Amino acid sequence: MAKNDLPMLNRDYLESELLGTELADFSAEILDYPEKVLQIGEGNFLRAFVDWMFHTMNKKGHFKGRTVVVQPIREGRISNLNEQDGLYTLLLRGIENGEEVNKKEIMTAISRGIESYSEWDQYLKLAENPEIEFVVSNTTEAGIAYNEEDNLTDRPPESYPGKLAAYLYHRYQTFNGAQDKGMVIVPVELIDRNGDNLKRIILKLADDWNLEPEFKNWIKEANHFLNTLVDRIVTGYPFNEIDDLETELGYHDQNLDTGEIFHLWVIEGDERLKEKLPFHKAGLNVKWVDDLTPYRTTKVRILNGAHTSTVPVSYLAGIDLVRDAVNDQLVGEFIKQAVFEDIIPTLDADEDELEDFASKIFERFKNPYIDHKWLDISLNSTSKFKTRVLPSLVQHIEEYDKVPERLSFALAALIHFYHGTELEEGKLAAYRSGKKYLIRDDKEALNYFAELWTKFEAEEIDLAELGQDVLANKDFWDRDLNELPGLTDSLISNLNLIKKEGMKASLEKLIK
Repeated sequence: MAKNDLPMLNRDYLESELLGTELADFSAEILDYPEKVLQIGEGNFLRAFVDWMFHTMNKKGHFKGRTVVVQPIREGRISNLNEQDGLYTLLLRGIENGEEVNKKEIMTAISRGIESYSEWDQYLKLAENPEIEFVVSNTTEAGIAYNEEDNLTDRPPESYPGKLAAYLYHRYQTFNGAQDKGMVIVPVELIDRNGDNLKRIILKLADDWNLEPEFKNWIKEANHFLNTLVDRIVTGYPFNEIDDLETELGYHDQNLDTGEIFHLWVIEGDERLKEKLPFHKAGLNVKWVDDLTPYRTTKVRILNGAHTSTVPVSYLAGIDLVRDAVNDQLVGEFIKQAVFEDIIPTLDADEDELEDFASKIFERFKNPYIDHKWLDISLNSTSKFKTRVLPSLVQHIEEYDKVPERLSFALAALIHFYHGTELEEGKLAAYRSGKKYLIRDDKEALNYFAELWTKFEAEEIDLAELGQDVLANKDFWDRDLNELPGLTDSLISNLNLIKKEGMKASLEKLIK
């Protein structure tokens, strides 16, 4: 059957053809649960993470509520979602407990979609529904930002906080400031203290708009702004596989979404809210905690730290994809030693939990369904090294009076990775085995390395002086890293080793 001849996934097709099958192993009842959640954002991540969780809870009878999805920008996919009655297929694929897993299921949590720019009145009307008491959002890292040009009379205000502030004020007016009509607001944008920052901006806008002090008190006392940490790789619409997938499914799905099996949602908030959002009863990996900080530190140091420290090592060893690096004997062992010997010893958490988290990361890295390219991960590697790797390196030296060998080697590899002298269209041109690759970073970092390597090529400085200069760069590290005992000698040794032997031969000497 040709693709154009396939039926469209929608409610009629679901109820007539799919209910009770493996793809739709649930009753029609969950399609009519009341709207309880306002969702700002209709992108791939929310649909493969938050909406999947609400669907899972609904299937097990624990939440019994659906989400109204609002498109916060002018262009988006709300019309596509509405055309399919909010339905879409989710593929979760990867390795779990050593076994390859491939799950397909139709998601039902979304009731309908609203475009904020063309349907502003419908958006505000949602604030009048007493059953809607939760807000979830993902408007990218740049979404939670203050816009001084926002006004309450805008239809709509430009920023996400502006739109939410207008919604909350309308709700406040509708229910005369009733304390039990506040919202539980759960942003998942990838910024630190996302809930706190969103609340701060809402209060700032209330001042800008000269709103009554009672409204500000209502925001503070009746609403819960929760800080969160989320973790799942979502790969979105599978363009390269869609024809085969739709032939296998037997229907057309313009909203099909894909992601990995692993998921983690850490929410910093009142334990009493856990019963309002009973993810745990559905067996979901959602943790309610008093302090998000150790979980964020663990994720940043282990998951992101492993990525950032391995980028230059793996790429200069001739490996382009993350899964190929983990499966490679040399690079795979480098990653394991970096995580278990250099990073985990610096973390103040339960060792078994840390090792279990790390083991799951290696399964995730091996995911055969995700072509995760090191060059894509390499974006802004200098600032990433500072936030993700440097804290482990510094803490290891300070606590153990010893330079962590793998992390020092990773820094040397990073410096060699940035070995270029010319900029092309805002990127630094470098070479691997004679083939050019382009490095993306901020302008200052790229100019710095281009000038430094130009001096080296002109024999104005040697490799030792080059390494010392990088360590002394306070614009990168906020301090002179030459002051750390043993790091300068270790880095220079690794720089010379890589320059003389190449990456693979250097790894053979490093890995014991």
